[in-house]
Amino acid sequence: MQTKSLLSLLALASVPLASASNANGKGSGKSCSHKGLDWYAKKAGLKYFGAATDSPGQRERAGLESAYPKYDEIMWKSGEFGQTTPTNGQKWLFTEPTQGTFNFTEGDIVASLAQKHHKLLRCHALVWHSQLAPWVDSSSSNWTKDELRSIITSHITNVMTHYKGQCYAWDVVNEAFNEDGTYRESVFSTVLGGDEFIELAFETASTVDPTAKLYYNDYNLESPSAKTEAVRKLVRQLQSKEIRIDGVGLQAHLTAERRPSLDEHVAAIKGFAELGVEVALTELDVRLEMPANETNLALQKEAYKNAVGACVQVDGCIGVTIWDFYDPFSWVPAVFPGQGAALLWFDDFSRHPAYDGVVEALTNKTQGHDGKGARGAKRWIA
Repeated sequence: MQTKSLLSLLALASVPLASASNANGKGSGKSCSHKGLDWYAKKAGLKYFGAATDSPGQRERAGLESAYPKYDEIMWKSGEFGQTTPTNGQKWLFTEPTQGTFNFTEGDIVASLAQKHHKLLRCHALVWHSQLAPWVDSSSSNWTKDELRSIITSHITNVMTHYKGQCYAWDVVNEAFNEDGTYRESVFSTVLGGDEFIELAFETASTVDPTAKLYYNDYNLESPSAKTEAVRKLVRQLQSKEIRIDGVGLQAHLTAERRPSLDEHVAAIKGFAELGVEVALTELDVRLEMPANETNLALQKEAYKNAVGACVQVDGCIGVTIWDFYDPFSWVPAVFPGQGAALLWFDDFSRHPAYDGVVEALTNKTQGHDGKGARGAKRWIA
């Protein structure tokens, strides 16, 4: 770990904020009466409401250092969020860039800030086909089964050992399925087969850290589909072999114009919860066709309200993480040209209407469902 680099980035990330308000009056500054989203979530019976965050100075955050003071006040000190996830720093590309050489510098930045500010830490992600170190899936690698088993075991063991005791949960395997429920083609599924590499990953993770919750994490699990059925089958399969799996993460990268209904969200969450595992919304954002306007912001508000409201209404759903909270730091514009404004705070730190939709969901002001969610007595009206 590069200690000097880590300390300098931590110092940059903790610059205090004098005021979170804006000259235009639209800011999200705190007042004595303001309750953060995490407060509402806990009142609603959830374990947390959180926001993922990335390393200062890296990727979408590069060149936007002037925003850090306001950002850090909201992220760490406002009470809005009780949990965080490193968006990138714990992925294979950064933690094991060359075989057998481990670097935890980026992952430690967010983990250290979470510890400093008493935030629950969800850790992400151990085995994933994307942002994978090139040496793993190079066309010239030609791994044997034994070699790849050893590589997976070594990677999980070293990374989880480093963070042992810090992570409430780990996304052990990420995005292993296609939309039709078949296994996605990757170096892992090609060499070992989908069943074997996933079973190996969860078995190894369970041995290394018996206390961390072990999750399967994927996108497009927010409404019933062939993909959700495939993940349900995976959970049952692991359980039948007595391989520990504690949760399913619904990434919930949504679009305002094609959002799932409240009932669809509820059905999907219930489908996993009834298997006896936790469910969490792990990477929630709702992107818009730009520019943002009154119409698509209203759709976005409804999309956030449906997703969060469903989590509140189903007892097995324990928490919500948005994939960062500040629009300029979102991954969306770079990956989906012409789309953006996916989060809850605009460029000027004023809040989206969707923020109020989240509060409404957390206080059970949702419509379109029978209102008889399993959370029952924990639900309340502000």
